[in-house]
Amino acid sequence: MRPVPCSSDMDFGQSNLFGYIEDLQELTIIERPVRRSLKTPEEIERLTVDEELNDIERALYLLSSGQDVQGTSVVANLPVLMRQNPAETLRRVLPKIREVLHVAGVEMQLTAAVSFLTVLQDESVSIHTYSHSFLHIILQNLEHRDAGVSNAWLETLLAVIEALPKETIRHEILNPLVSKAQISQTLQSRLVSCKIMGKLTNKFEAHIVKREILPLVKSLCQDVEYEVRTCMCRQLEHIAQGIGTELTKTVVLPELVELARDEGSSVRLAAFETLVNLLDMFDSDDRRQTVLPLVKSFCEKSFKADESILVSLSFHLGKLCNGLYGIFTPEQHLRFLEFYKKLCTLGLQQENGHNDNQLQLQTLEQEKKYISVRKNCAYNFPAMIVFVDPKNFHLELYSIFFCLCHDPEVPVRYTMAISFYEVAKLLNSGVYTIQKELVTLLQDESLEVLDALVGHLPEILELMINGGENSGSESKLLSIPDLIPALTTAEQRAATSLKWRTHEKLLQKYACLPQIISSDQIYYRFLHRMLTIILTNNVLPVQKAAARTLCVYLRYNRKQEQRHEVIQKLIEQLGQGKSYWNRLRFLDTCEFIMELFSKSFFCKYFFLPVLELTHDPVANVRIKLCYLLPKVKSTLKIPTDKHLLQQLELCIRKLLCQEKDKDVLTIVKRTVLELDRMDISLDAFQKRFYENDLLDQEKERQEHLLLEMVYFIRRDNKASSVLAKSMTLSSSGSSSGTSTGKEDKKSKLVRSQSFSTQALHPKYSNIDKCSNKSSATGYTSSLSGMGKGCMLSFSDDSFRTRSTGNSGNATFSPSSSLIASRNSFNSADQKSNGNKESQSRKMSIKNRKSNS
Repeated sequence: MRPVPCSSDMDFGQSNLFGYIEDLQELTIIERPVRRSLKTPEEIERLTVDEELNDIERALYLLSSGQDVQGTSVVANLPVLMRQNPAETLRRVLPKIREVLHVAGVEMQLTAAVSFLTVLQDESVSIHTYSHSFLHIILQNLEHRDAGVSNAWLETLLAVIEALPKETIRHEILNPLVSKAQISQTLQSRLVSCKIMGKLTNKFEAHIVKREILPLVKSLCQDVEYEVRTCMCRQLEHIAQGIGTELTKTVVLPELVELARDEGSSVRLAAFETLVNLLDMFDSDDRRQTVLPLVKSFCEKSFKADESILVSLSFHLGKLCNGLYGIFTPEQHLRFLEFYKKLCTLGLQQENGHNDNQLQLQTLEQEKKYISVRKNCAYNFPAMIVFVDPKNFHLELYSIFFCLCHDPEVPVRYTMAISFYEVAKLLNSGVYTIQKELVTLLQDESLEVLDALVGHLPEILELMINGGENSGSESKLLSIPDLIPALTTAEQRAATSLKWRTHEKLLQKYACLPQIISSDQIYYRFLHRMLTIILTNNVLPVQKAAARTLCVYLRYNRKQEQRHEVIQKLIEQLGQGKSYWNRLRFLDTCEFIMELFSKSFFCKYFFLPVLELTHDPVANVRIKLCYLLPKVKSTLKIPTDKHLLQQLELCIRKLLCQEKDKDVLTIVKRTVLELDRMDISLDAFQKRFYENDLLDQEKERQEHLLLEMVYFIRRDNKASSVLAKSMTLSSSGSSSGTSTGKEDKKSKLVRSQSFSTQALHPKYSNIDKCSNKSSATGYTSSLSGMGKGCMLSFSDDSFRTRSTGNSGNATFSPSSSLIASRNSFNSADQKSNGNKESQSRKMSIKNRKSNS
């Protein structure tokens, strides 16, 4: 259709007028199918059913005089009728269905096969009744002219065989099967017989199988049609499992050997796959004398005369190599390894490393086949590591691993990404050799590859850090130098794509990074990125994943000043953000904080900011807050948090009195009832909350421990550097001449006095005020007084030395900060620590005086 011109440009000439008429006719043609789909009054009357009929009468009416779609609906509803009224359904409805199925179409036949199977699974009737009423209908429709219908009825029959008693199977299925498997029967009948025999083997004793079933199996293995030979060959695995090892060796194995040399490629392929699956049933002599020569023959022919088996061979090669491992000579071991290496690069280059004019260009079908082969090789890579021994990985398989990780086709790299974790586990201490490939797959251009790799990313990174040569906390970041840029690049690529589920999964897995890289690296490279995602991303699951990961980063952050900065940003940019969406995400973040942190941490930093949202102008925010209030109350401990409980009760009263939104008020009333039923835990342990209190105490202990570690590390590092410098100064003074001895003694005396009279001048560091609103004054005042009786944490410039003039004296200007905490350290411990430090300093002064 041509575009409709604007009114100012329209030309109502004769030619243009005919053009517009043609367009209208096209629109009419488009609308005609819609009109035809409407039912005429006669059709509507014919489809109308009397409402007074019961279910059985309605089913009979629709099967007798209704249309096909109505009859199909009755057949689909058969399991329901059997549950409601089984006697009447079997007596009246089922015979009618059996009659209709003779002339029914494909859709009704497929529906009937499914319904019959559902009736069996529902156990609406006994198995005896089922076999008497339903089995004959199933057997009659097995040889339907439509292959899809025949297969559907066959699947139903195979499921029914599992439940039928032996005698019924023998008389109703096995005896007729003898005639159905004859060469004079149709191809479809013989194919059905093959599949049934594979199922029957497990239902009878070995001597019955040997006498009545195995002759039919041999006959069908020699059938004139290759489809029958192929089908029977694939059933030999089930037959072998039913008859045991001895009969498998004497009956099944000779048939497999003969079928492996069959003229039909599909028959040879079926024989090869069955042979691989039955490896465990053959002893070492059979493997060495029979199986191994066949496998070698398959491998030799796969590149020349029989490429049809190449894909299957590449798929089963790992299982095959490990199954025959015990009988390989060193030469055969090397030959199979080289064969695997050749398959891994199949299609990437021509023989002799260059294109030959005599070689034809690869067709599209060949290219697809070669991609499948390399994909299968990637799938089998962990098995091949076991085959060569992980100790020999770098020498034997690393080059192939590199090629597969850099393969030009996405399916190959995708498979390598999936199996990367298995490879890392097998390499164990040698996992450091594949660090570059990990970075490569993280930076892969395909998000499918990244998604496959991220599934086990935490476990992979843990193996990389703990299993590599550079294991240890200090060198854990250096062991994978390009890891952080690769992780940030992967996240950015996932963020800019439309695959938000991959982005969500990635952010969830990034929560493992505190166990992998340092706290500072997380703070500067990842933590602020998570906050940006929460603020800017439009996908709710992605925002929630980023919020939880951010809380994990905050949980393991070791610097109090960084913690305070992040908490302040969460409160200001989310809790007090202009967008109601950000304020909703603040409540989500608070849920994660309550999950990951101790109760005291939440009450200290987030309790009052959460309560401030009771005044939020958006009803949805107030509703979400009401749902969260029970969890908020559960963080309180009495009597320590009595003032916070009063604040909570005050906010609830205000909501009850001032709330105008009906929906919010309804939820508030419901929340009040739930809050009244809640018990508040006490500071002392209670039996009811014993486990929760223990868990919370452990969380609180870990939070303090993280900060303590930083404090002691800094103190030890600074103190050691100070002592080293002072020793340098003292040694230089003692080596000077006797003419300056008095000056040296004076300088030493000054230095010793600087140690003994050194004092700490703490300065209090608080979080900035979180709100400039008048309604937030209570919260800001509570934050302003949080620096009392708290944990000691020194900043990075603590114990900094500073030289003054030319006298050589060193003065120390300590810079420390008292960080707020509800649970302060024991004062006795602080005094004892101080006494120990002063004693050590006095001892060092005495030693220096004696030396001087």
